[in-house]
Amino acid sequence: FACRPPPDEKENVNKACEFIQLLAILAATITYQAGLDPPGGLWLENGEGHTVGDSILLTTHPIRYKAFFYSNSVAFVASLVIIVMLQNKKLVRLHILEAAMILDLFSLMGAYAAGSSRDTSTSIYIVAMAGAVLIYVVIHIIFFTLDPRGMHKDVLDKCREVLLLLAILAASITYQAGLTPPGGFWEIDDEKHGHHAGFSILQDKYHRRYKAFFYCNAASFMASVALIILLVNPTLYKPAIECYALFVCMVGGMFGLMAAYAAGSSLHLKASIVVLVLVALVPVFGFAAYLVGSNHRDNNKQPAGEGGATQGDNVADDAAKDQIQPAQQVADGAAKDDQNQPPTTGTKSNQHKDQDNDKAKYLMLLGILAASVTYLTGLKPPGGLWRDDNDGHSAGSPILYDMDRRRYMVFFYSNSTSFMASIIVIVLLLCQILRRKRRPPHWSLHTAMVLDMLALLVAYAAGSARKWGTSRNVILLLIPIVVFLWLLFCYKNRRRNTASQKGGAPTTQNTGEHHPSAPATEH
Repeated sequence: FACRPPPDEKENVNKACEFIQLLAILAATITYQAGLDPPGGLWLENGEGHTVGDSILLTTHPIRYKAFFYSNSVAFVASLVIIVMLQNKKLVRLHILEAAMILDLFSLMGAYAAGSSRDTSTSIYIVAMAGAVLIYVVIHIIFFTLDPRGMHKDVLDKCREVLLLLAILAASITYQAGLTPPGGFWEIDDEKHGHHAGFSILQDKYHRRYKAFFYCNAASFMASVALIILLVNPTLYKPAIECYALFVCMVGGMFGLMAAYAAGSSLHLKASIVVLVLVALVPVFGFAAYLVGSNHRDNNKQPAGEGGATQGDNVADDAAKDQIQPAQQVADGAAKDDQNQPPTTGTKSNQHKDQDNDKAKYLMLLGILAASVTYLTGLKPPGGLWRDDNDGHSAGSPILYDMDRRRYMVFFYSNSTSFMASIIVIVLLLCQILRRKRRPPHWSLHTAMVLDMLALLVAYAAGSARKWGTSRNVILLLIPIVVFLWLLFCYKNRRRNTASQKGGAPTTQNTGEHHPSAPATEH
């Protein structure tokens, strides 16, 4: 007979499969796109040593292109193999696929270092960023005092899941943005102006802005990949989460993402200043929400001898109470001759905890969705970019900015507001997890998310059309959809109330007939 694995081991294997599958899908998606649209662009005409459609980087930097191509291909093929091999649980149980996933991530780092820059020293600096993150985490674990009680297993798994989702978000968007930076690439050599095909337009025309974007984006990518490598290894991620080292790295990666967006989303100083102001508002907003939440917690705090534990108890204590609660319920039931007991405080607490976790997960997923789409769209705005400096426009500048400046500004500021609001939600949720509190998501998070969705709608309306009447119609579509949902809700609610009223009368009558103390019916 085949030996079945114990339940705990089976659960761990299933979770490992979910994480590995998620990472493999991430790597396969971004490497597939990067392989078909390589960094440096493609030749638009035949020339010496190349034909139309060939990679520019292959002609100008063949060794660098081959390093990028094969590293990217190794990551892509390894991801496909991992996805197929996940059906075999034995490979997961022996940690073979986890080792393959780490090889996949290192290939991603090599492809990014080779494809995002054109000189060797810059590529070395990029790889060194990932090493610096790993060294920092190890030092943080060694020299910082760990919580002697540690985290409860459920909390640890929840933190791992959240950090992994955020790391995947940052890695996916920064990989694409780093290989194809904002402003595009020069498509031809221009010796008169010193332009070289395959080099970034932003690097030649706005060197400081490009450096700010490049290093912030690279730091966010390398930090995310390093976090994923740590989260794959159970031996490393447990102490790293308990001492908050991974949280610090993730928050730093989020701020690097915001700085990269501020530097690369606009070529105009005023617009960048506005975006930087929005970046500065993120910690201010978070600190204000923290103060309001702290005051609310202090006002609702109960004395230790009267109300038991406060709302800010950690999950480890709650888990111990939940283990004691069933035994206490059994003893009470035996003493009261199996009388029906109302829901206990522990059960209600668990229900509220599950609802709060669902709300936090809902807000986190919305923030990840909005941040991913707005980051890439802000770096590559609708309408495309100018490819030359003729006719009064500048290469790398958005075409929509010169053709319809007001529409571009509406799109830009709405998209930037949505992106920053998403980061606010993500950072505040990280801070809430960092404090190990089980409070429900604060009203500020819901407010920021509503603002996020409205700004996303306005940005879509402004960027997807070229006539103001069409943009207005897109926004007005919100009204019939909301009215339809409201009418459907009213109909369902009314039907439910009617059904409950009809079902309640027979139940009351039957209860009266069989109950021993029911009064006699007069005829």
